[in-house]
Amino acid sequence: MPQPEGEALAAIRAKRDELRERYVKPLAERGGSPTSGVHHIALICKDVEETIEFYQEFLGFPLVELVENRDYNGSSHFFFDLGAKNLLGFFDFPGHDHPAFSETIGAVQHLALSTTPERFDEIKSKLDEAGIEYLGPDRGVEDSLYIRDPNGVGIEFYREVLGEFEGTKLIN
Repeated sequence: MPQPEGEALAAIRAKRDELRERYVKPLAERGGSPTSGVHHIALICKDVEETIEFYQEFLGFPLVELVENRDYNGSSHFFFDLGAKNLLGFFDFPGHDHPAFSETIGAVQHLALSTTPERFDEIKSKLDEAGIEYLGPDRGVEDSLYIRDPNGVGIEFYREVLGEFEGTKLIN
């Protein structure tokens, strides 16, 4: 997709600065979140077994539940443990022809998963050995590695502590 340039880019950056100044409060002045965290993120997959093989057998995220979707007969709802009590859920919808992934409004651009430096290196080696394409670490971002799962979902392995971004503590 084309990126803004010149005056259009300057206007976008000025608006972002204005929004940051108006809405981002210093850490000490922020109230707590109204929830206790993410229970699960629910995504749609095209093939249950392929998704399980990728997330559990290849990446190592334990599959912790696999049940029938209570809202759609025959549909599976299943969960992987992402760590820190966070779950990644998937549904399939048998008989429904889903379009290919598209980066658009309402779509998931990517999920950023925090990892240790050691695990980051292990994941990179595993991807290299399997011949799976990825982006990074490059583009001036040495701590990120991006892949797409079999469903087109973007996954970022981020060599960063939970609650921090580029070394800055964002939340307590």
